[in-house]
Amino acid sequence: MATVDEIGQEKQRISERLARLDAERTKLGDQLNELEIAERVLTRFGVKADTTERRRRGRPARTAPAAAAGGQRKARGGQQAPSVSLSDATLQAVQAHGEGATASDVLAYLSREFGMTVRPNHLGIALQRHRRAGRLENRDQRWYLPHAAQSEQSAMTA
Repeated sequence: MATVDEIGQEKQRISERLARLDAERTKLGDQLNELEIAERVLTRFGVKADTTERRRRGRPARTAPAAAAGGQRKARGGQQAPSVSLSDATLQAVQAHGEGATASDVLAYLSREFGMTVRPNHLGIALQRHRRAGRLENRDQRWYLPHAAQSEQSAMTA
């Protein structure tokens, strides 16, 4: 009868092991489904999903962080980010146009003089912030330095 008991015990161990494997398989299947859903969401919102199939095709995985240390990003062409802020550059661009500057004039100046690529909505935010602070005026869709600031600038250059 010892063999019948041994067979029963072996069957019990195998069925318990099978139950554990089945539970782990279910858990891993759920995790895989969650990862696939996350990948679809990221793909839908414009972030490229880096799947293992793409890595196997010869493109190495990125190991360096996206932004350099210190928060400075590299611009296209491998150059450092400009040292002047968008806020200061915007004021200099308006100052350079004595007869008033349109937003497109400011964009062109920032690109030409500072090598900055600025999104139009970011430029608009900077211009409006200066307007609210009293550093700029907007008349007839052109941006001007306030009259007091213009007289100070002309006094400094004279």
